[in-house]
Amino acid sequence: MAYKRGFKKQAHAVASEVRAELELGPLDLLDPFALASHLAVPVIPLSVLSSEVPQAVAHFLHGTPESFSAVTVFRGLRRIIVYNDAHVLGRQHSDVAHELSHALLLHEPQAAFGEGGCRNWNADHEDEANFLAAALLVSEEAALDVVRRGIGLRQAAAAYGVTPKLMQWRINATGARKRVERSRRFQRSPGRQTDSSRR
Repeated sequence: MAYKRGFKKQAHAVASEVRAELELGPLDLLDPFALASHLAVPVIPLSVLSSEVPQAVAHFLHGTPESFSAVTVFRGLRRIIVYNDAHVLGRQHSDVAHELSHALLLHEPQAAFGEGGCRNWNADHEDEANFLAAALLVSEEAALDVVRRGIGLRQAAAAYGVTPKLMQWRINATGARKRVERSRRFQRSPGRQTDSSRR
């Protein structure tokens, strides 16, 4: 999608501010559950609700887990996130980070369903939350470091608690491979003076 002008810069600034508040460096793993606690947003795994709505929970946990990732439930000014703990941990991390990103971006809440029972869907808000969630979990510096050090996609994803798909997306979104290759070409360029040649 085409993000609104300046959004990516804003998202990276928000991600950096969040890491600073959590006392994390750009290469540190960010735990979205710790971020939720920092923001005073309760986070509940779907399985906890089994005794209250057993059929619905069984459907989303075991029947069609891909049909439900996470949702933010509002009561007045308070919010609670419910996430699907049937998913792999990396997916859970991105789902929770996505919901927290809506809060960090000050997206206005809206009714889940409109007239006729159709799902309300703000595509721009969803795309923005996706982008910020990925930036929170894998900083621009982290994506560059992964490529620079030649770390395998699965190993890098495991190190940052995300899925290989998200890690690949983040590497692509930051242009990490092209930037690292450009830097290496510059380092190898014959006309470039080394520190020792300047003395």
